[in-house]
Amino acid sequence: MNNITLPNEISPDNTTLDETSLLVIILDSNPGQKMLRESPHVLTHCVDSIIAFANSHLMQKAQNKLAIMACHSKTSQFIYPNQGKNTDVRQVDGQYEIFTAVEKITKKNLAKLLTSENSTVITESLLAGAIAMALCYIARLQRTKPPGAKLNCRILVVTGSSCSASQYMNYMNVFFTAQKQNVVIDVCALEQHLSLLQQGCDITNGMYLKVPQLQGLLQYLLWVFLPEPPIREKLVLPPSLKVDYRAACFCHRQLIDIGHVCSVCLSIFCKFSPICTTCHTVFKMPALPAVKQKKKKKL
Repeated sequence: MNNITLPNEISPDNTTLDETSLLVIILDSNPGQKMLRESPHVLTHCVDSIIAFANSHLMQKAQNKLAIMACHSKTSQFIYPNQGKNTDVRQVDGQYEIFTAVEKITKKNLAKLLTSENSTVITESLLAGAIAMALCYIARLQRTKPPGAKLNCRILVVTGSSCSASQYMNYMNVFFTAQKQNVVIDVCALEQHLSLLQQGCDITNGMYLKVPQLQGLLQYLLWVFLPEPPIREKLVLPPSLKVDYRAACFCHRQLIDIGHVCSVCLSIFCKFSPICTTCHTVFKMPALPAVKQKKKKKL
């Protein structure tokens, strides 16, 4: 009688045969980004590259799962898959139906988000909130997975925005939460170097890459971020840069070496202030040292 390998049986390389990889892609669609203000058509190029990259992830293994989020100035939403909605997508001849669904649903929901948020005031991107939503989504899938199944999760952030010191504590909270949940955070910076997100990659053992040329975005995504974290150790990838763990002050949004920290909300300031501008806590001014009176000499 031939031996039959059961779905939950351990294979010779100590990996389960029903191991699933979940990739959550966070696309920064905030029109306030410098590259989008100068060239709005860049967003179309980024979306097409991300869709091709997402389909490559699904093509690697039939069990792989995908989720795509759009991060805006006022909200963050899942644009794939549809949350609680059934959308009929007409299949394109010669194209795999899942690939067609990823492309059609992603572009449709992204266009709806950009149209609805077009009249709002453009502020900084809510990247920390988007990562928190992705972690909640991952936690829900971890609770509902079948017994014995293994779900490897990672988050890829694609952004051209700058780091915001006002979200410093939010960033640190989601970074250490991801580390506790064994979720890898990768960051693809399109415009400028992002020191805070680089810290998150280092904390969660993820990859950080500042794209040298935006025209080759898809090539960099496939080369650096498509392989799973265990496989990356065997590949020749760009060397990791030295991580700058300096904190950013909340007053001038600059990296500092030595500063003052609020004991209530842990806000960081480069100069002492009697009132915390974040939580409005009033601190006592340090008392002046007492002056000792000189003893009079006896005649």
